[in-house]
Amino acid sequence: MKDIVVFRLSHRLPRDERVTTHVALVSRAFGARKMYYTGEKDNEMENSIKKVVEKWGGNFEVEHVNISKLKELKKEGYSLIHLTMYGERIESVNLPSDKVVLIVGSEKVPKWIYEFSDFNVSITNQPHSEIAALAIALHFIYKGKELSPKFEEKEFKGKIKIVPSDRGKVIRKRENT
Repeated sequence: MKDIVVFRLSHRLPRDERVTTHVALVSRAFGARKMYYTGEKDNEMENSIKKVVEKWGGNFEVEHVNISKLKELKKEGYSLIHLTMYGERIESVNLPSDKVVLIVGSEKVPKWIYEFSDFNVSITNQPHSEIAALAIALHFIYKGKELSPKFEEKEFKGKIKIVPSDRGKVIRKRENT
């Protein structure tokens, strides 16, 4: 089983509220088990994600930590993958698929993160969204399986479920909630 966590650097209130929330939402939906974040503690964001997990399912947590948590994770055998437009192109890197920390920046990323990371990976070497980069990196790591309905059924046992439809919205309450 894959053990993938996301590490969001330097969360700033109110500037990063929406972006960090979206980093958490993509992390959860694409199969990460947890998002750590540094910077300012954001109880509102944490509660919002907790409600999403309760309603839609999944085993996902958000935890505010000190930057030193990265060093702990590396000692525990995690590979640190820093997502940056300055890195090697993702398609040319043989990424690990288990015990992975995906590092997502915010403000200017300190030089030591580039040096401490096992990989500095880019989706493109052009300015782009860290949310998009995270989604594509998770897609590469899971080799597309995170988009499978079987993945979703296995991982997300929430109170409600969207029934795919080509017209309108179809939402059903799950029977075993």
